[in-house]
Amino acid sequence: MEQTYRVNEIFYSLQGEGAYAGVPMVFVRFAGCNLQCPFCDTQHDPFQLMTAHDIRQAISQYPCRSVCLTGGEPTLQVTAELIQSAFAGYRVHMETNGTHPIPQGVDWATVSPKAGRVVVSQCQELKLLFGAGADDPNRWATFDAQVFCLQPIDVADDPQQTQLNVRQAIDYCKSHPQWRLSLQTHKMIDIK
Repeated sequence: MEQTYRVNEIFYSLQGEGAYAGVPMVFVRFAGCNLQCPFCDTQHDPFQLMTAHDIRQAISQYPCRSVCLTGGEPTLQVTAELIQSAFAGYRVHMETNGTHPIPQGVDWATVSPKAGRVVVSQCQELKLLFGAGADDPNRWATFDAQVFCLQPIDVADDPQQTQLNVRQAIDYCKSHPQWRLSLQTHKMIDIK
C-alpha cells in the first residue's frame, strides 16, 4: 500500500513573509503540529490523506516551480523520499519550528523557533516572532543562518498591541542591523 500524508491544503499564492515575500509559490500545508503555541494563527488540523502522486498531481496544475512545505509542522511527515517523488524539479522551501531535522532535498529552510527544543543547527533563514511571550532575539544572534528576520506577532483581537509589536520590532532591527523586518504581507493585502 502506498504511503499517505495528512495534507491540510494545497494552494497557489505569493509568499507573504520572510526573505521571499512577494514570490509566487505553491503551498503544501501539512496537518498537525508538535507544539501548541497560543499565538498560532493557522488552522492546520483538518486534513485529507494524499499519496506522493496525489500531491504531485495537485501542485502540477499551477505555473510555478517553487513549492513551500508548511504546516502545522511539516517535518513530522516530510521525508527525503517524499521530496524526491512529489517535488522533483521544484525549488523546495520549508517552514519549520526546528524541533525535528530538516529532510534532505530542501533548498531553502526557514526555521521559526517557538516553544520547545530546537534540534536544527543551521538554516538559510531564521524567522523569529517578536512581541510579548516571544523568544529574545539576542539568544539567536549567533545561530548559523544566512538571513535573520524579526516578525512582529499579530494579535488579532488587539490591533494596538499588534502596532506596538511592529514599532518595537522596527526599533530592534534599527539597533541590531543583523535583523530585517518581516511583515505578514499576505494579511495586509488579503490573500491566502
